Amino acid sequence: MDEILHRTDAGVSWITLNRPDAMNALTRDQRERVISLLDTASGDPGIRAVVVTATGKGFCAGADLRSGSGSGSGTDTGERVAGDVARMIRLGAQRLITAVLDCEKPVIAAVNGTAAGIGAHLALACDLVIAADTARFIEVFVRRGLVPDGAGAYLLPRLLGPQKAKELMFFGDAVPAAEAARLGLVNKVVPADGLEAAAREWAERLAQGPTRALALTKQLVNASLDSDRATALAAEATAQEINMTTADANEGVASFVERRTPKYLGR
Repeated sequence: MDEILHRTDAGVSWITLNRPDAMNALTRDQRERVISLLDTASGDPGIRAVVVTATGKGFCAGADLRSGSGSGSGTDTGERVAGDVARMIRLGAQRLITAVLDCEKPVIAAVNGTAAGIGAHLALACDLVIAADTARFIEVFVRRGLVPDGAGAYLLPRLLGPQKAKELMFFGDAVPAAEAARLGLVNKVVPADGLEAAAREWAERLAQGPTRALALTKQLVNASLDSDRATALAAEATAQEINMTTADANEGVASFVERRTPKYLGR
């Protein structure tokens, strides 16, 4: 059985975790395949949006701690020397989250069920999150006596503010989809049987958009969270300068002048 399913349809790369019996707990091989597919999406002009989803009842239950696969959660067993755990996390879970954040195409998480630990961070690192009404998000690390990794302490304060982020991380309580939407962790909640259709609608809209402008917008928004005003405004001006060299920017302006619907090619 393929543990990662992949297809490209209408300019959208669909990446599907496929270990339903394990609630899609993430193995090293799965992690590396997802990173590779995100990297491919960045450089492939035929891919203009990405959806990350899963089969079965779980989106991703976190790192697979039972297979000995070392998915980068900081929980591998065996003799260690100083630096081993930090290196494992840096090369594992953090690489996965960084691959999502740095992907040059918009990435949608279609969360079909429980997203726990690194699974929650995988979803929350995406640019847009659509959740089934049966989904829930769990900062499970505290239940195992662990510090959150996979960029959790970076992502959650930026999405929620520090107090709410601490609440979720200190207690490890499950956050149902509707509550996650109220908090701003999720863009949209839909019935479980409508999740794929909702993700497809948004992904195909993005795939028909000005791809380079979207990539630059993503970079600006992500960088703004760590930038001062002068740096952010300089980056904005530079991004627009770069964007105006693209065919899609010229098409957007021309279509406005000619009062017609633009046809973007992603270039």
